[in-house]
Amino acid sequence: MPKRVDHAERRARIIDALLRVAGREGLAAVTMRAVAAEAGVSLRLVQYYFDTKADLLHAVLEDLERRSHERWNARLTALPSAPSTRDHVEQFLAEALPTDEPSRVFHLVWTSYAVLAMTDPELARLPFVAGPDRLERHLTETLRTAQQRGELVADTDPAIEAARLVTLTHGLGTSLLAGQRSEQEATAVLHYHLDRVLPRVERADQPARQASGMPVPSTGSASGEV
Repeated sequence: MPKRVDHAERRARIIDALLRVAGREGLAAVTMRAVAAEAGVSLRLVQYYFDTKADLLHAVLEDLERRSHERWNARLTALPSAPSTRDHVEQFLAEALPTDEPSRVFHLVWTSYAVLAMTDPELARLPFVAGPDRLERHLTETLRTAQQRGELVADTDPAIEAARLVTLTHGLGTSLLAGQRSEQEATAVLHYHLDRVLPRVERADQPARQASGMPVPSTGSASGEV
């Protein structure tokens, strides 16, 4: 009887291999051949699942987004009570900063991809900004909920503030990777900003986490999350 092939496992193995190469040497060092060697498979097998390097890199971004959303959900679940709006946003910011190996690789790969896509038409044709766009939409809905509750500072535009938070975390993440700031310093900048637009409000604990009213981040990617 022919052996049954687990295609999902093979794809995951190839994606994990690319992340190891990128984490060690940077995205510019990634080739289909290098990924095949790291995964311990043939180049032909990598090409069977991913027609081009651009297709492989795009699949990696989708997988990183999914993992990031899962870690974000785990942070929210670990909170002792139903998360407030401020909790919800703070956990997003904590996950977005490259403070451990998974988040470091996420930030490194995404930033490197963005730079390469500026000059590589094959990479530019793929919508790699879809992930940040999804995050902005989710944060916009979260901040609108805060606005309805009177938690958001008056005259704050939820959509513009969401865009600013995503942009701010990307910039601070890069400065953290480059050694310009420490994790504590980057976190202090984010909290300084949040204190001025979304002050922490003491609220009575709620009986169920779902009662918080906050939209829950998806663990999947619209095109295929992080």
